[in-house]
Amino acid sequence: MSRTRELDPRVSRAMSALSAAAKKGLGDPALAELVMIRTSQINHCAFCLDMHLRLARESGVPEDSLQLLSAWEEAEDLYSERERAALALTEAVTVLTEGFVPDEVYERAAKHFDEAGLAHLIALITVINGWNRLMVARRVPPGGFQP
Repeated sequence: MSRTRELDPRVSRAMSALSAAAKKGLGDPALAELVMIRTSQINHCAFCLDMHLRLARESGVPEDSLQLLSAWEEAEDLYSERERAALALTEAVTVLTEGFVPDEVYERAAKHFDEAGLAHLIALITVINGWNRLMVARRVPPGGFQP
């Protein structure tokens, strides 16, 4: 079966605009990359993992934080309380196994982000989930990212 690797430019522009707005509103490039990497790990999106690992390194995210991100709960000394709250929310929004985000996870994040920051964080989690699904469905391989 043939899968198209081309994405309608209108879709790409809209997704990119949402990504840019969410990142800008979050105001923390390193945290944004951690969120996008963790989401891409959960969704098994090799293209997005490759891209966001590169961008995270360029943003100055420490290598230990990148290498242990899939075990962030156990490696708590590497991540601030704010980062851990964002990562917990990232996992809850990405997986949604209960059909909703648990109140305690949302409230934990709300302690570290104001209303606008929380909205931008959720938008960022949502858009990277969308990108992951677009790339995985089309089987876009890693290595094609051009900054």
